[in-house]
Amino acid sequence: MSPAQENPLNKSTGKLLSFLLDGREYGIRILEAREVVEIQNIDPVPRTPSFMRGVINLRGKIVPIVDMRRKFNLEHKETDKDNCIIVVDLNGMLTGIIVDQLVGVISIDAEKYEPSPQLGKNIRSDYISGMIKLDERVIIILEIEKILSNDEIDNLL
Repeated sequence: MSPAQENPLNKSTGKLLSFLLDGREYGIRILEAREVVEIQNIDPVPRTPSFMRGVINLRGKIVPIVDMRRKFNLEHKETDKDNCIIVVDLNGMLTGIIVDQLVGVISIDAEKYEPSPQLGKNIRSDYISGMIKLDERVIIILEIEKILSNDEIDNLL
């Protein structure tokens, strides 16, 4: 396996935090997640991209919130009791991502990891590090730091 295709699970003790978006299961390396909080009042911030829902006050810290449905151009869905916010560290900045539903922490055997398939030159897939086949499920492993470009992160607030 080349360095570009290095198994990200080797860096994170083989554990993923798994969640659903539009019926599909995704995962991020457990070490990237700082905490999971219930959906709460999100204060909008003017003149931000549509995927930027706003900010929350998390124990005195202002945390920008990204709507993953909007970021991935998925159909809009009203927020409900299953939604939650996963607080992650994006290049040193705490950021919350809204997901449809938390599945949980999954221990993964590193041998089940497969690098991201080539999806075509017009399809952006650099934020997908690979996939895991677990029983009948396929979990798409996201490179959370690549979901937002550095410019987008700088412009969040």
